[in-house]
Amino acid sequence: MAEAALEKLVIAISSRALFNLDEEHLVFEEQGLEAYSAYQIEHEDTPLERGQAFALAKKLLALNDIVSEPFGVEIVLLSRNSADTGLRIFNSIEHYDLSITRAAFCGGESPWRYIQAFGCHLFLSSEPGDVKKALENGVAAATLVSKPLNHSSTPTIRFAFDGDAVLFSDEAEKVYKSEGLAAFTASEQAQRKEPLMGGPFKSFLSALHLLQQSIPAKDQLIRTALVTARSAPAHERVIRTLRAWDIRLDESIFLGGLPKVEFLKAYDADVFFDDQETHGELAGSYVATGHVPHGVANEPTD
Repeated sequence: MAEAALEKLVIAISSRALFNLDEEHLVFEEQGLEAYSAYQIEHEDTPLERGQAFALAKKLLALNDIVSEPFGVEIVLLSRNSADTGLRIFNSIEHYDLSITRAAFCGGESPWRYIQAFGCHLFLSSEPGDVKKALENGVAAATLVSKPLNHSSTPTIRFAFDGDAVLFSDEAEKVYKSEGLAAFTASEQAQRKEPLMGGPFKSFLSALHLLQQSIPAKDQLIRTALVTARSAPAHERVIRTLRAWDIRLDESIFLGGLPKVEFLKAYDADVFFDDQETHGELAGSYVATGHVPHGVANEPTD
């Protein structure tokens, strides 16, 4: 991990998540690499349109105007472009005044292998294959499945997380999937004082919590919420798990199976992470949504 980033929240974002490269990608698919390279060089002084992760990145970087060193946020750009075709991306970063200085341009290969070298806590991408590789290597990662959205103009960044298979392991969800709701409820009651194992986003939540603690409480520039299909009495194990981790969430919403969209809108979430694609598809029109392809819900079915 880079020394300067030891105390920072480090987030890797792919170029196609930060900017809208759909038109350019179409040139690549239909006309090939040479035509794509020529197109990018020809348009390298034309700023790219904002992508799915742009608004979130802008708000995160703004925290550096308030948070004192050594804390803060570092955003790293990861791209399948070469440095030559990637010049347009850096020109766009400069155009939008984004404080992004670190990047890896991988010349057609997947950039996921640099995530740990940069010390990243989170990887956001539009490439599901890269996201799965990151998760397999112990880094929180999500495929952005929403449209580019204008987030609220307030400086506060509101993170929303699903519980099982995201913050927590999928151990309880496996019981629900294989044995049903009654067995799940009985199992959670029986183990209510036994903390759940951590899921793929536990380490990111811990780093986010550390950053949140470095900000004066009166400013409330980061808020976190658990938005889960669980209900009482399955709530207790969740609360005790977070207590055991010494992590505080600002809000916890136990929905008992109700759809999540209206609650995410009421919370005014900037980004939401869920392991189930259907939840992401429903929420993606209202909030930047990351699908976390982890756990039993993402295992292939016969």
